[in-house]
Amino acid sequence: MIYDVVTLGETMLRFTPPALRRLEQTLEFELHVGGSESNTAVGLARLGFNVAWLSRLTDNALGHVIARTIASHGVDTSHVAWTPEDRVGLYFLEEGKAPRGSQVIYDRKDSAMAKMQPNDLPVDVFQQGNAKLFHTTGITLAISKSAKATATKALELAKNAGWRVSFDVNYRSKLWTPKEARTGCEAFMRQADILFIPLRDAKIIFELDEGSSPESVLGFLAKRFPKAVIAMTMSAKGAMTFFSGNVYQQDAFKAEEVGRLGGGDAFSAGFLYGYLTFNDVALALRWGAAVAALKYSITGDFPLIEKREAEALINQKVSTGIVR
Repeated sequence: MIYDVVTLGETMLRFTPPALRRLEQTLEFELHVGGSESNTAVGLARLGFNVAWLSRLTDNALGHVIARTIASHGVDTSHVAWTPEDRVGLYFLEEGKAPRGSQVIYDRKDSAMAKMQPNDLPVDVFQQGNAKLFHTTGITLAISKSAKATATKALELAKNAGWRVSFDVNYRSKLWTPKEARTGCEAFMRQADILFIPLRDAKIIFELDEGSSPESVLGFLAKRFPKAVIAMTMSAKGAMTFFSGNVYQQDAFKAEEVGRLGGGDAFSAGFLYGYLTFNDVALALRWGAAVAALKYSITGDFPLIEKREAEALINQKVSTGIVR
């Protein structure tokens, strides 16, 4: 199989009380499947790309629910490493509306993915011509030393095969400190051809002044990581990209929020699709913003979008262009 994109990361089962109930109120849960890299993989597959998701799962009913759900959206899960040991990661989401915010409880320690080793990777996949791009995130680097070693090996294999590399910082304060994230992600950020980072994460990780303008933060990142096309998301204010000395800005598309989780992963899916298809950063920004907006209207973690829906948004008159 020849892929457009190969992703690596952990996917968990998510349990959410229905109807905005608190965890202590509910006697039942909605079950969802979600993980940053697989969310992006699903988005790309639904846009028409050939995508593979690499991970390690426990060979039981829970592990197979995860693999089958991801595969049902067109992502190749045939290279997953299976183990009779360990467990799959879980998390519990208590959704809230103002003034009560949503809360997340993770139960992922010693998961199968956290114990993945470099020799679990399907080395035969990482060959020249087998894919265009490898994608992973800072979450994979943070969950364990062995997961980071596995991602580092995958990065090396992808580079040796002549693939591009995309990296989403995806900072999680429950996994590591800002300093640990900065140190842990630096090597990947320096080698990435495409770098995704939210404005808030950049300020936290690099200890930048909270009042720093988006343009100054993007300029800081461009100097520190000159090799990468940098896509910086700014929540409701849209996104910016630095490429070939120019700053491009894209306004957010209006969206009524139903399911916010996975919005950043949806953006990365849209951006990667636009960039790899059209080699145009401004258009890639529009694809990213469109897919993210559509995701906000959908429950669950996956961007279960239709390509024609994204194209309809892209054709709307929403501001985009070179800032400087």
